Amino acid sequence: MPLHDPKYNKNCQIFAISSVKVLISTGLLVLFMMCAAPLRAHLGTTPNIKHIVMGRCFNYVTLVNPGGRFDCEEIWRAFEEAVLRQASCEVAAEHYRRMFRAMPQTGTCDRFLLWSKTRKLIQDYAAVARHLWTLEDTLAGYMFNDLIWCSQQEDSDFDFGSCPEWSACLHHPVHSLWRQASKNFAEMACGNVTVLLNGSIEKAFNRNSMFGSVELDNLNPQRVNYVNIKVVSNLDGPFIESCGRGSIADLIHILQARGFRWTCSDNDRILTMLQCVHKPEHRACRTCADAHPVN
Repeated sequence: MPLHDPKYNKNCQIFAISSVKVLISTGLLVLFMMCAAPLRAHLGTTPNIKHIVMGRCFNYVTLVNPGGRFDCEEIWRAFEEAVLRQASCEVAAEHYRRMFRAMPQTGTCDRFLLWSKTRKLIQDYAAVARHLWTLEDTLAGYMFNDLIWCSQQEDSDFDFGSCPEWSACLHHPVHSLWRQASKNFAEMACGNVTVLLNGSIEKAFNRNSMFGSVELDNLNPQRVNYVNIKVVSNLDGPFIESCGRGSIADLIHILQARGFRWTCSDNDRILTMLQCVHKPEHRACRTCADAHPVN
């Protein structure tokens, strides 16, 4: 999903502090007010967004999923209808209803992979475990991944200058689309569902995350046989949460209360091997042959 630079606020604060002497001596208080005012994202709508989205759509229906019948032009028109001439913070998930009706999808049972705070690893894992299907593999996920967009109520075009941060408003246009896409994806899930969580952070299971606030609530215990939780920590740690510790216990309690059957693993070999691809010299990546070399 689209990520904003977490260093932005910090950089703004550093800029303000380093500029105090200049502000006092020159009286240019406007600069200080720019940092003190509510922040907007440093990026506006992704340039050439229409060409990117349309190109991805045609690529998806031609090469990725050639069996699907989707009208890319109709999908784009419905997307514009949802976003344009709307205030930046007033695009609710319901605004995208017509767009999602134009791109209905169904998934194969036992393939659904949900995740939270494991973005770097999930792409490698999905590439290796090709039978698994993520939200980013759906048409909506494929088309809009990593893009930013917003508009202004008085303008008929996208705002390419600046868009609000996700946290700035309840009905952020990007956040709302992903909430609806996540809801649809979870409702499709059936059979055995895999959930990948990050054991190197506090609240690996966060009720406010997209998984915790949307996907979990829309999984259907009548359609899902097992929820298979996989907790993975960074090779160097910290090792904060696991199947028997931290917020994972809260997740298991919710699953039990809703009637789901579940499993939990925090030493998945494939996930460790994938991390070792990027750090082959790490001690955790040493094989038995490495540890006991033959003379």
